[in-house]
Amino acid sequence: MTAAATNVLLLWGEDPFLLREAAMDALNGVHPVEVEGDEWQGGETSDLATPSLFGEERALLVNGCRHLNEAASRELAAYLASPAPDARLVLLCRVAERGKPPAALNKMVQPVGEIRQVAVARKDLPQWLLSRAERHAASLAPDGARALVEVLGESPAALDAGLEQLASAFGGTPITRDQVESQFRGLGEQKVWDLCDRLFERDAARAVRSLRSLLEAREEPLMILGSVASRVRDLIRVKALPERISPAELAKATGMRFDWQARRSREQARRFTMAELVAIHARIAQADRELKSGATGDVVLPVVVTQIASPA
Repeated sequence: MTAAATNVLLLWGEDPFLLREAAMDALNGVHPVEVEGDEWQGGETSDLATPSLFGEERALLVNGCRHLNEAASRELAAYLASPAPDARLVLLCRVAERGKPPAALNKMVQPVGEIRQVAVARKDLPQWLLSRAERHAASLAPDGARALVEVLGESPAALDAGLEQLASAFGGTPITRDQVESQFRGLGEQKVWDLCDRLFERDAARAVRSLRSLLEAREEPLMILGSVASRVRDLIRVKALPERISPAELAKATGMRFDWQARRSREQARRFTMAELVAIHARIAQADRELKSGATGDVVLPVVVTQIASPA
């Protein structure tokens, strides 16, 4: 491994929020140029190989490396044959459950960089939340961390947002199970966050499991469907806006509270065409009519979930 090894990093895993957070931690305050793997235009690595006139660190963050086009693969291979020692290249590769990054990508990175899996097991989520608490200036107790997972589910993005909400509500006060339950009591919609994320990441297997868990908990089918419809409307608004605007501008234009929500919605919207999103919204309206006409949630909702989450 060369001296540039620490400046070339391939991060892979199932969860886009965790991948993004790991990338930002690795960049350590350096602002990268970002590019999507399937939108590579050519010349993206040229800035890395060219010394900066002002001495600032240079970095390139490549999202969606599982879908690199042929030109991108060739250019990255050429760059990785002799990476710049004073520039950073971070590659993000999201994989399906139990998946692995492409062997060709591993082969390119391994001689000159680090390959790291990014994941948090279900049993480790409370400990992960305790480690995140410091970022939000929150005093989270262990029973509060366990309660958050029980209430909000297993989505790291939803859990982090919930922790931020608790930090804002309780300040420096220790956050225990009682505080978590008082903050989120009666908000059954929170439990649907995980389902919506899996749906619009087109992760059919995990979406079906999330739905099954909600139905077993006797959550109201119309509430579940309404939350999915709300997410579809968010994605339609995101899809209608230019790709070039920043996450902050996107959040403001769509009424979202946080930049990460806008970023996540943009990532999910990219998996669908506008025509697909409009068709999904129409299918949800049909499912709403079916439920109100007497059909049961365990019959209607699995069909809708499968239709949305299945690969195009």
